[in-house]
Amino acid sequence: MKADLLYEGKAKWVYQTTDKPGHLVLEYKNDATAFNGEKKEVYTGKGRLNNAISAYIFNALNEQGIQTHFVEKLSETEQLVRQTEIIPLEVVVRNVAAGSITRRLGIETDTPFSPALVELFYKDDDLGDPLINDAHALFLNKVTKSELQEIKAKALEINQQLTKLFEAINLKLVDFKLEFGRLASGCIVLSDEISPDTCRLWDTTTNENLDKDVFRQGTGDLLEVYQKLFDRLEART
Repeated sequence: MKADLLYEGKAKWVYQTTDKPGHLVLEYKNDATAFNGEKKEVYTGKGRLNNAISAYIFNALNEQGIQTHFVEKLSETEQLVRQTEIIPLEVVVRNVAAGSITRRLGIETDTPFSPALVELFYKDDDLGDPLINDAHALFLNKVTKSELQEIKAKALEINQQLTKLFEAINLKLVDFKLEFGRLASGCIVLSDEISPDTCRLWDTTTNENLDKDVFRQGTGDLLEVYQKLFDRLEART
């Protein structure tokens, strides 16, 4: 099924397929990166865990009627997805203040946002994925005003579903990053991945991080944390 390599990112390889037109194979890597690639390490087993966690979450969203690119998990590190043209926007939904927004706006960590905040970042590594506004997004990304509104609405709907999912396993969804893409039909769907690489998750009792912040900050064992998250998700079913 897996054919030529199309693209290599920080966390995944993307392959063409031999027998599934309109589909791609994503293979998750064992690499962990932070600070736009300035910090990097390899953790044997990380790709397996991210693939399992992302597949679990995409299945849960699909069951709730959220349109995504995900089709099925193929192996420990691979999944089949529908091919999309990625819109170069990183859509960040924030329920609680943490990370860059606390430094950028002087907001105290753990300050709740109600309603949730939606921020847009231009997906460009060379520029450091800068924060942009709606006017920038319309100019840079070949999206219409209605499509941008649709993307934001989808992000908030996903936030509602993920918040409930994680609350059920005693976790607070602090913030997370989404990417969207267009199918050949033009329909915009959730793409890329949802994993502890792309979410901040805090234990609601202890405030323990169950996400990539343990790698960014050097405060814990990344594999142990990702395994703990997956174990909680599995125990939910």
